[in-house]
Amino acid sequence: MPGSAWKKSVIYQIYPISFMDSNDDGIGDIPGIISKLDYLKALGVDYLWLSPVYKSPMDDNGYDISDYYQIGSQFGTMEEMDRLIEQAHLRDLKIVMDLVANHTSDEHVWFQASKSSKDNPYRDFYVWRKGVSGNPPSDMQSWFSGSAWEYDETTDEYYLHLFSKKQPDLNWQNDAMRREMYRMINFWLDKGVDGFRMDVIDLVGKEIDRGITGNGPRLHEFIQEMHQACFVGREVMNVGETGGVRPETAHLFTSPSRHELDLVFQFQHVALDEIQGQGKWALKPLHLPELKRVMSIWQSSILGDGWNSLYWNNHDQPRIVSRWGDDQQYHDESTKALAIILHGMKGTPFIYQGEELGMTNLPPLPIESYQDVETKNIYKEKISQGWSHDQIMKSIATKGRDNARSPMQWSDRPFAGFSSRTPWLMVNPNYTFINAENAVLNPNSIFHTYRHLIELRKSSPFSDTIIYGDYELMLPEHEQLYVYTRTSATKRLAVIANLSPIPVQLPLLFQIKQTLVSSYPGQTLGQGSKTLQPYEAYLVELI
Repeated sequence: MPGSAWKKSVIYQIYPISFMDSNDDGIGDIPGIISKLDYLKALGVDYLWLSPVYKSPMDDNGYDISDYYQIGSQFGTMEEMDRLIEQAHLRDLKIVMDLVANHTSDEHVWFQASKSSKDNPYRDFYVWRKGVSGNPPSDMQSWFSGSAWEYDETTDEYYLHLFSKKQPDLNWQNDAMRREMYRMINFWLDKGVDGFRMDVIDLVGKEIDRGITGNGPRLHEFIQEMHQACFVGREVMNVGETGGVRPETAHLFTSPSRHELDLVFQFQHVALDEIQGQGKWALKPLHLPELKRVMSIWQSSILGDGWNSLYWNNHDQPRIVSRWGDDQQYHDESTKALAIILHGMKGTPFIYQGEELGMTNLPPLPIESYQDVETKNIYKEKISQGWSHDQIMKSIATKGRDNARSPMQWSDRPFAGFSSRTPWLMVNPNYTFINAENAVLNPNSIFHTYRHLIELRKSSPFSDTIIYGDYELMLPEHEQLYVYTRTSATKRLAVIANLSPIPVQLPLLFQIKQTLVSSYPGQTLGQGSKTLQPYEAYLVELI
């Protein structure tokens, strides 16, 4: 806000620890990001969303912040951060910071003061409660497994942590805490950052004593207050991670008249391959009609009075080609098909680092090799609940967050060109043939399919249709085909995709004028019926 350039933009997420290592310590850093700005410009993206680079003990890879005003030494210096902002802006690239406002690290000075005594001025910056008969205040569970309450003997009370015990939750009911948060946000805006991705922002309105975590009664009041204190008059883009949002409530965050956020991340589609009510580790196959239904609801519901994000991947999700494509026999074709389906829709697309290369999940690893705190905790929890080792390891190999966090595959040189030494997390062995150097040189690569899709959205005669056109789903119950149209006053487009490993007959649905993008190099879709090969997908212009 107040502009809406982000409606026409594409956002690229950088997970800094895994993006590019400039000083050969095995950890990605800010100078490494600077060294790859020309690559990102060539891809065609507009915004670079950086996962946290603040000072942190890295219990949750930077989402446990110990100082919002300092850059973590493993990532670089504040001077290097200033240079990144400057160099990005010289290339017309905008920088979006990750705003982690629901919790801090337990090493933050606020928390250290808060736990020192019950009458400390910072005590109420966090959520403290007395135990009940020697037990935690309630049976509320952490999303990283176990109790959401941690006992602290200094004051004989428990503090709340909805995530790791090293991530105590902030108390947004405290006016002074909110003022400090807004001061910090303005510090970064004054430095020139162009907006924020707000981590689990729908949790800040929590009212624990009423059992409310997400979408609390004061949530929208707090976000509107933040907007007024920080964003009025600034050309920024803010996206909220709102896991509990639904189509019927999303407009409360994104309607321009409400002065809250510009767009939201919703989780409905990425929960479709888990058994409902049992969490993400209880696996089930994706049912394509269900995916089409959910994606179409979001296309049709909120966009008249707000905006939506479009994504398959991020740092919390497994690699999409391994999840809903085929990362072996039809690796390139299925990656391109998924890209065509997503980038033909209305909303702002997000690309997670390596997605444009078709990076895949890691091969199955021993539990000792995983670094993610959620993965380590859930293994212990599920074993204690009676799951077999093989059962939980299958779920971790499928859904674990380290799948998305392996180092970026830049070349076929040792350690994928990410570093000259062993990285903090293993490199996927397929870097020898899935890497940016090969992709940029190959005009038929996944990289160039993404580049072409971005170009069509941003600077082609079809831009307005892709950005603003009406959406209509076709063949909603078909279990292999994903087909929809996009229609504006002047043009009509269609996405036609076989999202399966089995050939399927495409019925005569449209009169096709020209093929714009194909998942099979050199293939075009003509008139009449056709047998679509596995993961054969098209974006076409209709007559």
